[in-house]
Amino acid sequence: MPAPSANTSIDLHLPERLVIGYESFLTGRFAREQSRFHQLAAKGQNPSIMLIGCCDSRVSPEVIFDAGPGEIFVVRNVANLVPPYAPNDDLHGTSAALEYAVLGLGVEHVVVFGHASCGGVRAFAENALDPTKRPLSSGDFIGKWISLIGAAAEKIGPTSLPLDDYCERLALASIVQGLENLRSFPAIAAREKQGDLSLHGAYFSIAEGKLLALDEANGRFEAVSAKAHGDAFAEPRF
Repeated sequence: MPAPSANTSIDLHLPERLVIGYESFLTGRFAREQSRFHQLAAKGQNPSIMLIGCCDSRVSPEVIFDAGPGEIFVVRNVANLVPPYAPNDDLHGTSAALEYAVLGLGVEHVVVFGHASCGGVRAFAENALDPTKRPLSSGDFIGKWISLIGAAAEKIGPTSLPLDDYCERLALASIVQGLENLRSFPAIAAREKQGDLSLHGAYFSIAEGKLLALDEANGRFEAVSAKAHGDAFAEPRF
């Protein structure tokens, strides 16, 4: 955490941590990339990648992929879920973002980005294992939302122990299901068929910093940049 400066204001109706971070941004990244910010303000955004990630504060796509401003169009929701195409009167935040990214921005890639130790995935699994232990009512926002994991859960079979292993399998299956749901959107399916859009699945291990990507041809998640990952943990590290 950056040290507070002498000019740090704590009476601006924002958490002090944000004010301190903003001051660090002004003297650091903004100072270095000011021309980039001016360009983005004048010409608008033109990212080629959309990423659907989880709200989990430990998994920041911009940090993990070392992305600069304007490079990735990021949407985050609980458990990085993709709902199926459903044009009705409900409010569809993730679907609206998809529509804007694909039809408005013309992104070339959409990535469903899951991660290990996902609280949403685990809540679904715990509820399936013992509904009396941690009930998630279908009338609650979270309960209704993570019911989207149900389609993936049906494909991998009943909840099993050890729960950590099951949750990892479910998280991966949910990414695969997310890609299937993406293809239920007519515009996405059409652009993929035309070769104008590519869909991807990825999974990040928080503790290990390991990134996996789905090879849809064989249905397996494969390590990305395995050598670079190994080098990062090689001795000596400092």
